[in-house]
Amino acid sequence: QVQLVESGGGLVQAGGSLRLSCAASGTIFSINAMGWYRQAPGKQREWVATITSGGSTNYADSVKGRFTISRDNAKNSVYLQMNSLKPEDTAVYYCTQNNVLTRRDYWGQGTQVTVSS
Repeated sequence: QVQLVESGGGLVQAGGSLRLSCAASGTIFSINAMGWYRQAPGKQREWVATITSGGSTNYADSVKGRFTISRDNAKNSVYLQMNSLKPEDTAVYYCTQNNVLTRRDYWGQGTQVTVSS
């Protein structure tokens, strides 16, 4: 059973930084693309960033140049380094895995990020 557990959220002032972590279990981590999504209050969930099994990355325009996604296959973990945070980055952030074996997407429980102005 695939499990994804996020951590690292919290309250930070505008301009600050946070690093989110997502630990995966029950999966062959290295062969799957991983991603981050977020959902702000009253808004739809939106894609933030993706990293492929080969390490290629893509970002939403709203976070490009400020956020960095990375992975450590030895630790079955994916990270989201968030710099220059803005109040509009306030959301629950979710880790996701696009599993090539089960052809399903898996989601973590989310971690709250709050950016104060």
